[in-house]
Amino acid sequence: MRIDAIVLREIRMPLVEPFVTSFGKTTDRRVLLTEIQAEGLVGWGECVAGEHPYFSAESIDTAWVVLLQELGPMLASSAVEHGGDCPKVFKKVRGNPMAKAALENAIWDLEAQIEKAPLYELLGGTQKRIACGVSIGMQPTMEQQLRKVEREVNAGYQRIKLKCQPGWDVEMLEAVRKRWPKIMLSVDANSAYRMRDFDHLIDFDRFDLLMIEQPLWADDFYYHSMLQKRLETAICLDESIRNRRDALAAIDMESCRIINIKNGRVGGFSEAIAVHNAAMERGTPVWCGGMLETGIGRAHNIALSSLPGFTLPGDVSASRRYWAEDIIEPEVEVSNKGEIAVPTTAGRGFEVKTELVEKLTVRREEIRALQTVA
Repeated sequence: MRIDAIVLREIRMPLVEPFVTSFGKTTDRRVLLTEIQAEGLVGWGECVAGEHPYFSAESIDTAWVVLLQELGPMLASSAVEHGGDCPKVFKKVRGNPMAKAALENAIWDLEAQIEKAPLYELLGGTQKRIACGVSIGMQPTMEQQLRKVEREVNAGYQRIKLKCQPGWDVEMLEAVRKRWPKIMLSVDANSAYRMRDFDHLIDFDRFDLLMIEQPLWADDFYYHSMLQKRLETAICLDESIRNRRDALAAIDMESCRIINIKNGRVGGFSEAIAVHNAAMERGTPVWCGGMLETGIGRAHNIALSSLPGFTLPGDVSASRRYWAEDIIEPEVEVSNKGEIAVPTTAGRGFEVKTELVEKLTVRREEIRALQTVA
């Protein structure tokens, strides 16, 4: 594959409504997109790093520097033929998985176009429709929280996930469960609790939750293992799982019973598939988490979610929940059964609205190939 150019773009898009977690409130997104031009085609990737290094050590600005100065030139001068070649190309650079994923996933997209195959098939996907859940941020009042849940339940989403933190948890869960005693329900703490909260977290067992996601430290297995032994409810690890080795350690230590695989968090499709395979081998269910992606990242999440081990509803919800106008067409839609049809056309399955992307671009850099690759 001869790469002609790699284009980095920052675009800015306002969210339809604020999204509140234990990290704070997000009202609009600065998004880093990668555009790789090769063989007369264009592959697109998205860096899911946030505006601040709160979810992880990466931010959009650190990722921009690493992509422009290190990863982009490495890739432009390399003879890659497959998306799976990228981890070797990037091996010298420690960490920075979200920056790496932004390039690797664009190469997978290009490869699928060259092969004239759907991206999901190239990844090894088998599911033609994926089950969708939805993530609901913390609301200003209980009344607004219940209205939000009602809207998403009525929209057909198969699993409702509620963001929580100390002071916004038990009372909120009591209200939701009283109104909807049978819905599939989970919570996500984004590391908001500590050991002193163990007894408090054990009280969550009475709410019949599918899982409690990442209740403790973002880099922890040991204390999660201690907590899981006391909980009937399954713990799901998100931030703690950076790669296949982490997944194996967490499973062997019984730190969790479910794993959330985020494409960007683990460094791209290659490592995401490796985590998926490790979990499947040990009978641990996985699902695909979201990071407020535009349609490009959302398309990649749909393809990933088609792998056979993704047996739980993920956070791959409809474009209109986040954006007044997404940057892809058709936009991602969820059926009234809470499902998304996996595209069967070549590549990612969604066209990028290049004119809209250009209009939204506030920063752009281009990396030309450093050598001709046969």
